[in-house]
Amino acid sequence: MSILDLFRLNGRVVVITGASSGLGVGFAQALAEAGADIVLAARRVDRLVDTRKLVEAHGRRAVAVGADVVNPADCEQIVATAMHEFGRVDALVNNAGVGTAIPALQETPQQFQDVISVNLNGSYWMAQACAKVMKPGSSIVNMSSILGLKSLGLPQAAYASSKSAIIGLTRDLAQQWTGRKGIRVNALAPGYFQSEMTDQMDADFLTNHVIGRILVGRLGQPNEINAALLFLLSDASAYITGVTLPIEGGLLIN
Repeated sequence: MSILDLFRLNGRVVVITGASSGLGVGFAQALAEAGADIVLAARRVDRLVDTRKLVEAHGRRAVAVGADVVNPADCEQIVATAMHEFGRVDALVNNAGVGTAIPALQETPQQFQDVISVNLNGSYWMAQACAKVMKPGSSIVNMSSILGLKSLGLPQAAYASSKSAIIGLTRDLAQQWTGRKGIRVNALAPGYFQSEMTDQMDADFLTNHVIGRILVGRLGQPNEINAALLFLLSDASAYITGVTLPIEGGLLIN
């Protein structure tokens, strides 16, 4: 196998949550380009139609599933659909997530719990459901964040807590499943990427408090995180498990 072949996902089936918008759409398109068939999951199932078309444009199959990862039964249904349509699950991208920016003295218990339920609990339920059917050689990638490693001055206690917890969850699942089941579990910790989220951010904050602290001097581009995801899902990273890979242009240093 050539070095470039290690990055191919030919014949593999990848489940992506949160695939209706943002990074999830780019993930689906990139992994289809690498040869994977995709199971697309999101609450907004109507928006998955466009994502499915992007996958099919690369000659790959895609199945859309309406689901909310806070419900373990929905997570089981995503996997059941994958098994019915493709007969296997080779990889999971735990991308579904929400965030808030509420000062700690104003955040309600329900607001805090809503973030934890999606970002942490939902990732756990999806990993459980997929691991039940995954074969040795499979891979799970959880989405943490730079805010799980560093504070950037925003009031994001719930979001930062959930993303720090993802790092611990990743490490523990790798310890439990890699040796016993042959399932690698890793995480990505993205910084700030050009996306729907950053398009909605205050321009002065983005310029002065974010981009000004990024060593490469700009926001990340979608293909830069797509490539990191492909690496962690593919055989190119077969000797890597239990790690969190920051992809943030040097923001952690400043």
